[in-house]
Amino acid sequence: MRVFTTFTISFFYLFTSIVFANLSDLNPYKGMALIHEGIYPMGSYKSLKELRPGDLFNTDRHALGPENPAHNVYIDSFYIDIFEVTNSSYMKFSKATESRKPLFWENPDFNQHKQPVVGITWKEAQSYCKWRGGRLPTEAEWEKASRGKRPISYPWGNEVPDNSKINFNHILNKTAPVGSYEKGISDYGIHDLSGNVSEWTYDWHLPEYYIFSTKMNPTGPKKGIYKVIRGGNWRNKTEDVNMTYRNATVPSIRNKTLGFRCAKGSNPITSGKYSTPK
Repeated sequence: MRVFTTFTISFFYLFTSIVFANLSDLNPYKGMALIHEGIYPMGSYKSLKELRPGDLFNTDRHALGPENPAHNVYIDSFYIDIFEVTNSSYMKFSKATESRKPLFWENPDFNQHKQPVVGITWKEAQSYCKWRGGRLPTEAEWEKASRGKRPISYPWGNEVPDNSKINFNHILNKTAPVGSYEKGISDYGIHDLSGNVSEWTYDWHLPEYYIFSTKMNPTGPKKGIYKVIRGGNWRNKTEDVNMTYRNATVPSIRNKTLGFRCAKGSNPITSGKYSTPK
């Protein structure tokens, strides 16, 4: 009887250990940071001050800067990847789904396991995120994760970028392994939000969108030609790696300066209010 009891207890502890280990491995938010709900000023107040009132009614798409006018938005809580998606992670997806390999898969400057994956389209990035049970972050979510909890110019603060905080300005002439710049992390502990690679976001791009953007969980225009990319990259100079810097490109492009990270949360994108653009 004693032998049976001992065996039963030992089996119970072994079984529960395996179960809890498996549950830990299946944590859907592993490697992600929680960004709490709240209101924040999206865009650049400096740009807003430089605007001439007449520019708001100018039909010239270049009259408005890409970062203005600054406006308050409310964002629901969400999770976002701490690191940009790596070649190693994307390789697992590519093999599991038999999807097309990234354009620079064979280039030794960009194909190391811990480097961010580059050379993939917007649709491929979104497909990877869906495979992981998530999606691309909206532009507003991306900026909130970058801003942290204080009024700053860069994810780490207001100090001017240098090679201890960020991979930019052709310093390496290639991407760096994700997480290489501890001094450049955001208040939420997120790496490489500035520099290394620019990042795909969910949103379609429209230069004037900030004028009429919804104030609750904005997801960008319903259609467009270009997708918004954020964060600057290893080629960009100082003026193009600040926190509010916006750019855009066609969603079909495959570029060695462009990668992504994933998000998960209760944004309207996942609630069925908005359908995923194609």
